This record gives sequence, structure tokens and C-alpha cells, in this order.
Amino acid sequence: MKKQTATDWMFDQIWETPKDKFAWFRILMDAKEMEKEQIKEAYQDGSRDLEIQYSDVGEINSQQYYNETYVDK
Repeated sequence: MKKQTATDWMFDQIWETPKDKFAWFRILMDAKEMEKEQIKEAYQDGSRDLEIQYSDVGEINSQQYYNETYVDK
């Protein structure tokens, strides 16, 4: 199963949740926390990419990472 971006997750939650400002605010706060974690993971993965890039194993780019992690085929 592919991961969801924080934006996709938030849309799904809002779509399924009745129009309640407090519930939507909670969804927004949860999505921001998800985004924070995704940014931290991307930074860590980027650090590993540098190690891989300079070890002659091959180069992994950000678009490839995004597609493999978040895009359903």
C-alpha cells in the first residue's frame, strides 16, 4: 500500500467528515503533523541519497522517491 501525502489524507478526511469546524480544525492539525513527519523523513532519505550517490551504487532522485512512495500505479 502506498503512503498518502498529508494533503491527500486531509482531503479524504474532510470529504468523509460532516461540516463541523472543530472536526475540520482537528483534521488540519493532524495533517500538519503528518506533513512535518514526511518532511523529516524526506530529509533523512535525502541524506541517504547523498551516501548512495557517492558510493557508486547509483543515484536516486526525489521524483523517483515520490513516485515510489506516494503514487499508485
